[in-house]
Formats: sequence, C-alpha cells, structure tokens
Amino acid sequence: MAQPAKPIAFEVTCPCCQAKLKIDPALQAVIHHQAHAAPAAPIEDLAEAVQKLKGAAAKREDAFQKSLNDVKNRESLLNRKFDELLKSAQADPHTGPPKRDLDWD
Repeated sequence: MAQPAKPIAFEVTCPCCQAKLKIDPALQAVIHHQAHAAPAAPIEDLAEAVQKLKGAAAKREDAFQKSLNDVKNRESLLNRKFDELLKSAQADPHTGPPKRDLDWD
C-alpha cells in the first residue's frame, strides 16, 4: 500500500502588504514571512531631505535622553510608590490581604 504524500509547503502573496508567506498545510501555519521591499521614494529636494535627517537625529537623541532619565529615576520612583502604599496600608489596619479561594472554606 502506498503511503500518502506529504503535503508540500506553498507560497502565497498577501493581498494587503504584498509580503510572501510560506504556508505548511500539515501544520496549518505560516512557517516563513518575507516582507515586501517597497521602492524608495525619489528625493525631490536634497536640502529638505538633509533637514529631515538632522531632525530625526535630534528626535532620537531626545528619546534617548528621556529614556536615560527614566532609568535613573526608576528606583526613587518605585521607592516613593512603595512608601505611599505602605502608608495607606498602615492607616487602615483592618484591611488585610485579599482572601484566596482556599481561604473561603
């Protein structure tokens, strides 16, 4: 008796983004995705393009500095939040931790 043939993976082009998808019918899943390479837009004004690049560098630097400040201040922020929660827990001693499902029996 002949063995059934293994299903062969096939490629499909996505109608939305034109990406190439390789699909395995046995797994019923996408096993490979290759994004569509969009053509680069032509540069109309070289000076304007340079200004955009300079602006992009400044935006990246600003985002980096903000992230760096957030990391530096994270410990003090977490300590302050913990202190506030501790004060609120100590102010109302009758409120204990929430009951677990096992505690109701």
